[in-house]
Amino acid sequence: MAQPDLDPTAPRYQQIKSFILERVRSGEWSAEHRVPSENELVRLTGHSRVTVGRALRELADAGLLKRVQGVGTFVASGPPQSALLELRDIAGEITERGHVHAMRVEALGRRLADVELAVAFGVPEGSPLFHSRIVHLEDDVPVQLEDRLVNPVIAPDYLDQDFTRTTPYAHLMACAPAERVEHVVEAVRPDAAAIASLGITPDEPCLLIHRRTWSRRLVATRAWLTHPGSRYRLGGALR
Repeated sequence: MAQPDLDPTAPRYQQIKSFILERVRSGEWSAEHRVPSENELVRLTGHSRVTVGRALRELADAGLLKRVQGVGTFVASGPPQSALLELRDIAGEITERGHVHAMRVEALGRRLADVELAVAFGVPEGSPLFHSRIVHLEDDVPVQLEDRLVNPVIAPDYLDQDFTRTTPYAHLMACAPAERVEHVVEAVRPDAAAIASLGITPDEPCLLIHRRTWSRRLVATRAWLTHPGSRYRLGGALR
């Protein structure tokens, strides 16, 4: 393999991520393609094994690569269908509990897709995406921080909505019902933004749900839903 052309101004781990993601986006590396090993990437990039390992780990955590112990790292194939988590409107869940739901909009605008987002959405790098950051409250207590990116092709009127009156879920289900769903759930420590938005302490454990949805055979949204552990429980049932 030829020596990769890396951006010297980017952090080293990001250089490696961009190198991998660009080959996935271009189609050079298709689903199930074996990615060069850590040793091979160390040799190709000249970066340390720790840096290479971080890049691969972050891409795997994002669902873009899959690592098979003793075998190697591969480009991830299509998304798994969630069996435990269904798509529900948090406003409806809160109302069903007999409580009052409200929303606080912290950000609403556009963002250009970097290489990683371009791969996740299946769009060219630099394509516009819609972005919203909303805090959901139950009886005036923050229970969820919703950080969402939306494909404008799927929901062209997204930025025109009043998200103090209607939830992103309600708007998206009306214009582009989800056909496929991918969930990744993890326990995390809150970052500074979550601490400020949710009004929690730095040692409050949180549940983070990464969600990606498809509609009309296109990636419609990516969302990061952060819940304070003391204010949220996740439940499900298999039939």
